Amino acid sequence: MYIPKAHHVTNRAILDEFITMNGFATLISTVDDSHVATHLPLILDRTESAQGVLLGHVARANPHWRAFDGEREALAIFHGPHTYISPSWCVTPLALPTWNYAVVHVYGAPRVVDEEEWVSKLVDRLIAIHEAGMPEPWPGDLPTDFKANLLQAIVGFVIEIERVEGKFKLAQNRPLEDQLGIVRHLEASPDPVAQALGAFTKKQFDAED
Repeated sequence: MYIPKAHHVTNRAILDEFITMNGFATLISTVDDSHVATHLPLILDRTESAQGVLLGHVARANPHWRAFDGEREALAIFHGPHTYISPSWCVTPLALPTWNYAVVHVYGAPRVVDEEEWVSKLVDRLIAIHEAGMPEPWPGDLPTDFKANLLQAIVGFVIEIERVEGKFKLAQNRPLEDQLGIVRHLEASPDPVAQALGAFTKKQFDAED
């Protein structure tokens, strides 16, 4: 990924938080000179190794998992909020239209974990994570036979993280007046994605102070 210095994020705590908050990823592998992509939720676990691992599962009918041999590198892309930025939001001259966004790339070689108990615990963990914010979290209670059949239809995997790249393109190369103007317009936008980018941008700038 091309990352200008102004947009390069290397603080692992910030990158980990981003991955956790934006856990629906695009996982890309290369198989026989072709690219294969699957869109899926992933869990970041920093307890298993120094770099950490990503945990997930795919449908058994999805041939992507057959490339998870623990040797071939894959790329997981985590996307944050993004939107168009108008030059009219900047105070200083010679501003141009652009697109602001935040993204994190995680590289590693996936390996299959096709053990029912492990996959069951992974599914329970995913459910617990994403039900946590619900007013009445679903308990996940399913008949044993029914759940066993569901688990047979998916394949679990682990990605040992080899490297992480972060790019937050948030107008860091613009004067402060322009940065403040961009945030102000994003926060006032009727578009919830633009509002989210405004809040995210403000949080990153506040963290730098």
